[in-house]
Amino acid sequence: MPQGVLSNPPLTSIAPLGRPIGLAARAGGGLAGVIARANLPGEVVCAVAEVKSGMRLEAHGGTTGLPPASVGKALTALYALETLGAGHRFETALWAKGDVSGGVLKGDLILRGGGDPTLDTDDLAQLAAGLKAAGIREVRGRFVVDASILPEVFSIDRGQPDHLGYSPSVSGIALNYNRVHFEWKQAGAQYRVTMDARTEKYRPEVDMAKMKVVARDLPVYTYANKGGVDHWTVARGALGKGGARWLPVRKPEAYVADVFVTLARSHGIVLSKTGFGSVPAGARKLVGHQSPPLAEILNGMLKYSNNLTAEMVGMMASATRERRPKDLGDSAGMMSQWAAARFGMVGTRMVDHSGLGDASRMTPDDLVSALVQVGRAGHLRSLMKTFPLRDAKGRINKNHPIKVDAKTGTLNFVSGLGGFMTSGDGTELAFAIFMADTKTRKGIPRSERERPAGAKTWNRKAKKMQQALIERWGAVYGS
Repeated sequence: MPQGVLSNPPLTSIAPLGRPIGLAARAGGGLAGVIARANLPGEVVCAVAEVKSGMRLEAHGGTTGLPPASVGKALTALYALETLGAGHRFETALWAKGDVSGGVLKGDLILRGGGDPTLDTDDLAQLAAGLKAAGIREVRGRFVVDASILPEVFSIDRGQPDHLGYSPSVSGIALNYNRVHFEWKQAGAQYRVTMDARTEKYRPEVDMAKMKVVARDLPVYTYANKGGVDHWTVARGALGKGGARWLPVRKPEAYVADVFVTLARSHGIVLSKTGFGSVPAGARKLVGHQSPPLAEILNGMLKYSNNLTAEMVGMMASATRERRPKDLGDSAGMMSQWAAARFGMVGTRMVDHSGLGDASRMTPDDLVSALVQVGRAGHLRSLMKTFPLRDAKGRINKNHPIKVDAKTGTLNFVSGLGGFMTSGDGTELAFAIFMADTKTRKGIPRSERERPAGAKTWNRKAKKMQQALIERWGAVYGS
């Protein structure tokens, strides 16, 4: 070995020098290059920041508001958590007004909704069993459903086709996410149809929703309110041999009353007269049902993106924080004002709590600001769903070094993603991505909004761009 080779340390590192972030950020055309290569029609806006320091790292159209779709549910979750608390439970209860003698209630029985979005037929069955345990076998007065804690909303988004289950009615009481199960089976030249409120344990048929098979090809469904009953027709040409789907309920109180009367009858309890109203003064509570804690409800909302849950939880937060809202837009306005005061989200204007209405606007800067503030101490990330990253062949890559917990949002020609990502070296970032081709979306006829041409392809390209942006941020800011 030649002398002197190891006599002094090298003047420079033998490893390549790390490139400045500015240079890395400009590689490949920078952020604008990623967006341009995706070639997605419409607008794309995004922003990213480091959670620990709050430093804004980069943005593209950061102050431009676009429809957030279901990403808006992340804001609703924060609104409800701060207002109601993670452990809050909603109660649905039976109240009595009058004396009980010999198993007969000589007065009214009131089923009072408490804004629980998770109430199902099994829960109503438990309430009926509790009524029996309380010794009541007959109600001589009326059976009343009280949903007055919240205003009644015909449809979350009136622009959606009537038959879509993700835009049901909203009120202070809900059952099975305000959906009724429609099933059909061909029997010779005819069809046997059922409309029921099924769960795994029960399948009570309902009278408040009717279905008629009509000899036509289109439209597939029609809806009409006749005498307080949901009247549906379905095109014979669309049915095939058999099938089933969930349809929205437009009269939640009538739905709950219909099902509860059936369940009470199964316990030998006679309810002869039904109506709608409120719990009168002097009534006493007989039995109640508690929902799961709010944190669990929100976890399910963010995982399955249930619109009814978002609307009921959001309106209950508004009613608790300020006053009973006049309607859905009023409540969403309260939430938007709260977000501006709490997180500085001055560019956000929501028209609902679920993001289903495409008139809502949220800026990526606004959402990232909120995520950074709650990311340091809150537990929103733990409630969010893991967003899977994929390999070059489109397969889920469980070993991807970047981990993402976020809320997705999808409407026709609208896609959003917002939440938290952890890079390979452990750096935690908050990000928001909104994409929308509002011109194309506006041109879709109402009758075609369930599956419009081109929407699936557009959404697939949007998802690919979202991953490309996440991988860029992990490479540039996570090392």
